[in-house]
Amino acid sequence: MQEWCTIESDPGVFTELINTIGVQGVQVEEIYDLNDEQQMAQMQPIYGFIFLFRWTSKGEKRECLKIYDQDLFFANQVIQNACATQAIISILLNCPQIEIGEALKNYKEFAIALDPKERGNCLGAVEVIKTAHNSFARPEPFIFSNEKKKAKEGDDIFHFVSYIPFKGKVYELDGLQEGPILIGEYQDDWIVKAKEAILKRIQHYQEKETAFTLLAVNQCRKFRANQIISQSQNEILLTLKTLEFIGAELNEEQNQQLIQLSNQQNIEQELLQESKEELLNRLNLANTRIQEAQITLSEENAKFQKFKEENSRRKHNYIPFILELFKMAQRKGQLEGLLEKAQQKQQQKLQQQQKK
Repeated sequence: MQEWCTIESDPGVFTELINTIGVQGVQVEEIYDLNDEQQMAQMQPIYGFIFLFRWTSKGEKRECLKIYDQDLFFANQVIQNACATQAIISILLNCPQIEIGEALKNYKEFAIALDPKERGNCLGAVEVIKTAHNSFARPEPFIFSNEKKKAKEGDDIFHFVSYIPFKGKVYELDGLQEGPILIGEYQDDWIVKAKEAILKRIQHYQEKETAFTLLAVNQCRKFRANQIISQSQNEILLTLKTLEFIGAELNEEQNQQLIQLSNQQNIEQELLQESKEELLNRLNLANTRIQEAQITLSEENAKFQKFKEENSRRKHNYIPFILELFKMAQRKGQLEGLLEKAQQKQQQKLQQQQKK
């Protein structure tokens, strides 16, 4: 049976993984500062947070729920190296606003009747998810054994947990715990409550510990931008038709816009009961929203293209190229000199680290 590989904690990796398993309209973004209100506002709506931290066997004792809402989907992590994907899935399966796709829908319907441990086992049998996860495996030049490498004391081991809003409460979902962890109730903004818990979690560790990553699972900005454009175009069409109906003279640009939108869309709404001045103001605001959404769309398209290129490099097997490069260097008598230089650089790097 093929094992699950470790995958990089990267927004581009997680976004592609989500799309590959059949979930649309969702992306992952990294949060650098929880107090950056502008960034948080641009990400809305946020469906959940993924928190990455350095795991130790001497971790704090957490108070888990033994009895909780049956609709809350919680699964134990029983698959080694699956915690990143499981943290993502924990958010997706507990957010009714998300169209989770056929694979996750079938998994949830089957696993909902099982206990948390069996749900975790069942996840390993979902081929679509496992294949998507393992598509980010790093090519290995040599495989000596199929035995799992056991972590030793002092090894860097990282773990992912999720924070989600669910029926007026915020939960932490950690597959290594016995059950969900209740963070608390919220009224309007669940992020405030989650933020408090995450910052407290960070402060729990030693001050020198900086190995934390926080990611948001949120609505795809491209999806939202296209929604804004479509809604604004409908509003413009209705506004122009109302202006035409009340006898207002449209300029050439407005006439062309009316013709173009009329050919693209057919709206059956009552005309607006507003003055000419109010209609023109509405028109300007709608056009401004479209311009802003088009800028967002352009930026996001560039970002997703970058994701695609970076993920392609992650998946590409460079080992044959490197081996051929070594062969060419050997034939030219340059390999020994290159190895010596590399060893010297490595020694210098180690010395600099020891001085720090």
